[in-house]
Amino acid sequence: MIELYELAATDDKQVFSPYCWRIRLALHHKGLPFKSIPWRMTEKDRIAFADTERVPVLVDGEQKLSDSWKILEYLDERYPTPSLEMNRAELRFFRHWTEMVMFPGMIRMIIDEIHRTVHEKDRDYFRATREKTFGMPLEEFAANKEAKLEEFRKSLNPLRATLKAFDFLGGSQPNLADYLVFSGLMWARCTSPMPLLAEEDSVFAWRERMLDLFDGMARSIPCREMN
Repeated sequence: MIELYELAATDDKQVFSPYCWRIRLALHHKGLPFKSIPWRMTEKDRIAFADTERVPVLVDGEQKLSDSWKILEYLDERYPTPSLEMNRAELRFFRHWTEMVMFPGMIRMIIDEIHRTVHEKDRDYFRATREKTFGMPLEEFAANKEAKLEEFRKSLNPLRATLKAFDFLGGSQPNLADYLVFSGLMWARCTSPMPLLAEEDSVFAWRERMLDLFDGMARSIPCREMN
């Protein structure tokens, strides 16, 4: 069986990395059974066999892969049906949009909550590494959340415009574009009580459809979001 090493909180089932969620969703899309192996940030020795210090790590027989995009490419080549439509240029756009626009906007509001979510043995490491990156305390970086929330919601306007015409970013059915964006929203849902989406928002309705996929798999994951 395929093994997927995923970043987890204290609860092994509370997997929250958006990069791991990409792979989890792709495996469900393809109907591939897998074993989830919970991993924490300070357990770098456990994934050294894959020549990496970060998850996701996927083990499929003799194949040992890291880097979410390389794993997605492998899965679509090794298990081509149903396809993730990896080679379409618009999917590359969604990848870069989520990583360059969506994730930076979200992390400014949830970074302190992620610190509360990670396993207790990871908290000192998480704070030290992130504060070094941001050049300030986590709480200062995450200040003025309400103003940041309004800015974040505005950044989703292209997504709203698309979802006015289609149920999913993939059209009538979800594809990798949906999984890339939804993975970011699961990152927030699992780590922060702050509701990033208003219930009347079309993006909220789309997220509800995504939560229902695969017999409600994403709904079953422990989360901290209030709505």
